[in-house]
Amino acid sequence: MAFHEVRFPDTISRGARGGPERRTQIVALSSGDEERNASWANSRRRYDVAYGIRRADDLAAVVAFFEARNGRLHGFRFKDWSDFKSSLPSMARGFADQAIGSGSGANRFFQLVKTYTSGAQSWTRAIVKPVAGTVRVALGGVEQLTGWTVDTTTGIVSFTTAPGSGVAVAAGFDFDVPVRFDSDSMDVNLDIERLGSITSIPLMEIRR
Repeated sequence: MAFHEVRFPDTISRGARGGPERRTQIVALSSGDEERNASWANSRRRYDVAYGIRRADDLAAVVAFFEARNGRLHGFRFKDWSDFKSSLPSMARGFADQAIGSGSGANRFFQLVKTYTSGAQSWTRAIVKPVAGTVRVALGGVEQLTGWTVDTTTGIVSFTTAPGSGVAVAAGFDFDVPVRFDSDSMDVNLDIERLGSITSIPLMEIRR
C-alpha cells in the first residue's frame, strides 16, 4: 500500500457528510449506573462523499479516483470543509494560531498540531497533511519568514537552528485529512441520469 499525495476533488468533497467519531465502551451496572471507558485515545474521521455528487461528470470523477487508488488500497488527501485550517472558520489563518511546542535549544523538529478546547478540557490532534504554501511559523510571537521548512507529507517543521530554550513555537496552516475508501466496491445505479440512487461512498481517516 502507499499514500498518494493527491486531493479528492474539492467540488465533490464540499457536499460530503461526516466528521469525527470515537469508540466508547459503556457497561450498564445492575444498580442502573454505568461505567464508560474510551477504547480510542484519539478520534477518527469518517465521511460519505455520495452526497457531493450532483452530475454524471461528478460520478465519473469519483469512479476514476476510486480506480486510481485501487479501492481501499491507497490513501489520499481529503478536504474537510468544516475543519481545514488552524484558525476559527470565521477568521483568517494567522502565523500564531496553534502552539506546536517550546524550544529547548537542541530540538529542531516540531510536529504541527491543532488543539481543540472546551472549558477546562482539550484534545490535541497531530496534523500530518498540511497544504503546501499555507504554513506560517512564529517564534516568541514573531513570524519567521526564513530559517525553517515544512514536510507537507508528515507535518513536521524543521528549523535550521534550534529555537532557544523556552521560546514559544507556533504555526498557522491549512490542512487535509489522510483518508482511504472504506469499501472495495461502489454501489451505483447504472442509470446515470438518476444519481440520487447512489447509496454510499464511504471514506475513513487513516491514522498512523
